[in-house]
This record gives sequence, structure tokens and C-alpha cells, in this order.
Amino acid sequence: MTAFPAWPSSPEGLVELYPRNPEPTLRMNFIASADGAVTVDGLSGGLHGPGDKEIFDSLRMVCDALIVAAGTVRAENYDALRLTAEARAWRVAHGLPEFPLMVIVSRSLDFDLDQLVFSDAPIRPIVITTGPPRSLGDAAEVVAVDDLATAVRELHARGATQLLCEGGPSLFGSMIAEDLADELCLTVSPLLVGGGPGRIATGATTSPRGMSLRHVLTLQDMLFLRYVRQGS
Repeated sequence: MTAFPAWPSSPEGLVELYPRNPEPTLRMNFIASADGAVTVDGLSGGLHGPGDKEIFDSLRMVCDALIVAAGTVRAENYDALRLTAEARAWRVAHGLPEFPLMVIVSRSLDFDLDQLVFSDAPIRPIVITTGPPRSLGDAAEVVAVDDLATAVRELHARGATQLLCEGGPSLFGSMIAEDLADELCLTVSPLLVGGGPGRIATGATTSPRGMSLRHVLTLQDMLFLRYVRQGS
């Protein structure tokens, strides 16, 4: 089913469009330009526009865990996953922990532990690694896995079934390769960036997965698409 709803008049309207699902879900959230670029001058911030932050914040509010690749954490200079007071109140009112888990995927475990995503974290982040594990002390819990599917099962075992991944493209490509992506929330920015920046997913070629377009949402010239696995 494809719907073309009006822009919601309240934050709760976005929750209805991007809900917590009854089944475990791995939701990818990406932004790209009209000609497919994922960054401007190396960062995604140059693509943002009206409505994008509201959806971005709502997706974080309803998730159990936010998954991000270490390279994206460094490049985008991630802050701690704290959420607004209103978002925290919504989570508590819906029986959720005040804060979602922050999960970082890294093979090298090469971090600046003074970065706010670690040093200002309201709860201790989890670092998933497929490389040799080593302790990061009090900054983060390190969990060694063989592959991303194992990481997802580990998060499910901790009660985190609504997973949100913000990339980057290499991690998204790996999620597709392991057939883990259940949803794609794609924002299309009305910009032509030209050659250079890559796609939202990179890596090995895999068999195409069919997706169904659940809704098309617009605000000014921004376009917001939500795709789900066919049959979901």
C-alpha cells in the first residue's frame, strides 16, 4: 500500500507514520540528493532541509537501539544519544527505557574516547566488533561477533528489537548482503550535487531484494519515502 499523507500536525503523527513494529525490525535511515549523492563536502549535513530533523528525531525516539558505523561516528562527530526531554517523556510513557542503546560497529576499535558519544553518554555505549576484541574500559562495552546477523541476535537477546541504523554506506551494504534490512526510510533532498559522493549503500553486489513503498511524504521540496520488505 502506498499512501500520500499530509505532513503531520503533531509529533504523534510522525510516530504513526514511522511506528514501532510488533515484530523485530531493522530500519535504515538515509538521506541523499536528487542525483543520488550521500554527502556534500564529505558530510550529510549539507543535504538536510525542512522536516528532515523531525523525522530523524522521531525515528530515534521510537527505537530500542541506534546502530552506527565507527567511520560515520567520527566523520559526523556524533554527540551522546541523549534525546530531548519530550522524547524521553514519550519513551517512559510507552514503557521504554528513557534512552535507547547506542551501538557502534567497528573492526579496529580505534576511537577518541573523549568524543561526546562516549564521554557524555547517558548510558554506556556498546561497540560491536568482528575484529580482535579489547577492552575500552568504562567508555563502552565491547561485544565480539562473527557477523552482523550475530550482532542483531545479541541485541534482540537484550530486548532491543526495534533497531535503527544511520549508516554509513559500507555498513548499509553489509546489512543488505546479510539480508538484515527490513525497512528503508529515505529522504531525498532537492539538490543536484554532481559526481563524487557515493551511494547510500556500498560493498559487494548482492541479489536484489524487493521492497514495498509504504508512504510518500513531502514538506516544501523535501521528499520522504518509507519502504518495507515485500510481504511485511
